[in-house]
Amino acid sequence: QVQLVESGGGSVQAGGSLRLSCAASGYTTRPGCMGWFRQAPGKEREGVATVYTRGTTTRYADSVKGRFTISQDNAKNTLYLQMNSLKPEDTAIYYCAARRGVSEFFCSPGRKDFGDWGQGTQVTVSS
Repeated sequence: QVQLVESGGGSVQAGGSLRLSCAASGYTTRPGCMGWFRQAPGKEREGVATVYTRGTTTRYADSVKGRFTISQDNAKNTLYLQMNSLKPEDTAIYYCAARRGVSEFFCSPGRKDFGDWGQGTQVTVSS
């Protein structure tokens, strides 16, 4: 049984930083694409960042480019999201997601067809 468990959320003032972690377990083969999504109250879930785990390709939503960095530690089966210069509009529940059997071209935060999801972690940014 695969499992994605997020941690690292919390409350921070605007301009601050947080680092989210996602521990993956139960996979016989590491998913080809992993990413972070977020959902703010009253809004649809949106993609934040993805990483093609068999290479180094990372992609970001325009709203977080230059502020967020996605990374992976294959030895620890852990995905990270370093969030700097946080803004109140970054307030949301952040979800870790994984997609198996995908090529690099289709590993993008613009896609919604991720099959595995974590339970989410709350990030609150106050002004």
